[in-house]
Amino acid sequence: MLKNCKICIAKTAGFCFGVDRAVKIVYNELDSRNNVVTLGPIIHNKFVVADLENRGCRSVSIDEVQPGQTVIIRSHGVGARVYERLAQTGCQVVDATCPFVARIHKIAADRSAQGYTVLIAGDAAHPEVEGIRGHCVGESFVFDSCEELENLVKSHDFSSKKLAILAQTTYNKRKWEQCCRLAERLLPQAHIFDTICNATSDRQEEARRLAAQADAMIIVGGRNSSNTLKLRDVCREYCKCYLIESADELKKLDLKGARSIGVSAGASTPAYIIKEVQHTMSELLNNEEEFNWVEEMENSLKPIHIGKRVTGTVLSVNANEVYVDLGTKQQGVIPASELSDDPAAKPEDVVKPGDTIDLIVLKTNDQDGVVTLSKRKVDAALGYEKVKAAKEEGTVLTGVVTNVVKGGVLVSSNGIKVFIPASQAVARRDTPLDTLLRQQVSFKVIEVNDSRQRAVGSIRRVVAEEREAAQAKFFETAAPGDVITGEVKSLTEYGAFVDLGGVDGLVRKIDLSWNRIKRPSDVVSVGEKIEVRIKDIDPETKKVSLIYKKDSENPWEIFKANYEKGQVVKVTIVSVTSFGAFAQIISGVDGLIHISQIADERVANVADVLKVGQEVDVKITDIDYDRKRISLSIRELLADNNNDDDDADDGEETAEAEETAEDAAESGEE
Repeated sequence: MLKNCKICIAKTAGFCFGVDRAVKIVYNELDSRNNVVTLGPIIHNKFVVADLENRGCRSVSIDEVQPGQTVIIRSHGVGARVYERLAQTGCQVVDATCPFVARIHKIAADRSAQGYTVLIAGDAAHPEVEGIRGHCVGESFVFDSCEELENLVKSHDFSSKKLAILAQTTYNKRKWEQCCRLAERLLPQAHIFDTICNATSDRQEEARRLAAQADAMIIVGGRNSSNTLKLRDVCREYCKCYLIESADELKKLDLKGARSIGVSAGASTPAYIIKEVQHTMSELLNNEEEFNWVEEMENSLKPIHIGKRVTGTVLSVNANEVYVDLGTKQQGVIPASELSDDPAAKPEDVVKPGDTIDLIVLKTNDQDGVVTLSKRKVDAALGYEKVKAAKEEGTVLTGVVTNVVKGGVLVSSNGIKVFIPASQAVARRDTPLDTLLRQQVSFKVIEVNDSRQRAVGSIRRVVAEEREAAQAKFFETAAPGDVITGEVKSLTEYGAFVDLGGVDGLVRKIDLSWNRIKRPSDVVSVGEKIEVRIKDIDPETKKVSLIYKKDSENPWEIFKANYEKGQVVKVTIVSVTSFGAFAQIISGVDGLIHISQIADERVANVADVLKVGQEVDVKITDIDYDRKRISLSIRELLADNNNDDDDADDGEETAEAEETAEDAAESGEE
């Protein structure tokens, strides 16, 4: 007899919900009628099967079913053809298929009907896997490890096929995770469904933790039970592990030297057998610690009702739903639509395995053992209080526009939908509301309705307040000469309005470019970010004048740096008048070739000699920087000069024409 050895019995040991339900169905049928049979052993436990046989309930095959019998389909489930054959025999069928197995049947049937090839992780010879395959209307394959999955991919061309991958409910959780990672790499188009029963997952994880801390593990269950064998395999990785079917086998085990022993049991092991094992071990090891199995079972069956607020631990997450451990025998399920107020949110972005979350019960199904839950409603209740407080305090909230509805938009904030009327959503009535969709916005709550827990907000109010604050700051700090960046808001014939961040400034056409332009759109466009310099500010009228053209680009400064009087340059004729022709020296700087300077003889019509676009060589004869006037001459480049009389006549004409040209140029500037 060993002293001071600690016995730790797993709380998850024993009947899972599906097995417990199936066994109760059989005993209930036996209480009300005779000639009850089960289609195969109701569970993989010889003691339960023997007890049922003593009460007249035999295990039969499909070929042994007789008309008039009550046939109970066991928790492992069966294929679609088995249901058809049973219907043809004239027997009465009672379906005790585990609800979690039935869910897999539905996935397999629905997906295969849509043309999917179904891949199943599990034991091909196990009745549950046989039943799952029996619901596939197309191709299906089974693999029991990553190696088998990889070989399956190598031997079959799945590249062009739609694939659905699921698992036997009792499949090893760790192996499943490894297979999922491999499938994501090899079969990226596959839809993966996490179908391992949470009871199996919990049982394996708890057993793994116990085994990691124990000197030995004892697994109680049938030697032909798949989940029991998997439980043993999990524990073997950490310590010595023994599989027994009853307490009588304990005496054969060598537990000498063990100071800590863990005990777990398969899903088909009755509670009374586990209790016998615990009691016998206490006697053998002289352990005074008692395990109250009845109390633990009662705790796991605590009542769940609609509207109750509960706390759960996230077990697994997939695209359609989240599985939650509620600490009960029931399976907690959160549909994807009940996770978040944001319909576009992905489940994996909202919760992760291991998270502890508050939930509200939406629906219970005692027959299926499923509790439908909502995280969204809990978030909404808490969120409404935050939104209500924001109205009272006048604080600004943020949210994402999720829907455009009649009369406005809906903003998801703090787990609830806040309605923003169209008049409060955009600054201009002609702005489409669709431009706000999926955008994060700031808003203020302007109205709440406690009876309906609804709120109304305003984006426009926040924008107006921000604009007022920006204006105040701008006129306090800005000064002429400051260079700032703004966005072109609108264009007119006389200039461009630029949003400086709460303040609009005007760049007149003459301040947009050094070159002559026909319209502001030749230089800038609406929505363009530009750098401008403040020309003038009037705080009283709130008017701001801006300059876009850069001093460094001033063509007169460029000309001054590169040209001088007497220099010969090539120019391009840009316009022809009655008194001469204007020629472009560089972009933005033109000079006048007076009619008297075009040739060494009298020219009656300038157009007869010079054409727009024509390139000619000229000499710079005069520069007036103050008046921005440049005189050019072709005549002075000619070899032959006219006589002095002609020059005198031309001088008189030149004086008169230059005066006319100056008047024309000044008129053009204005």
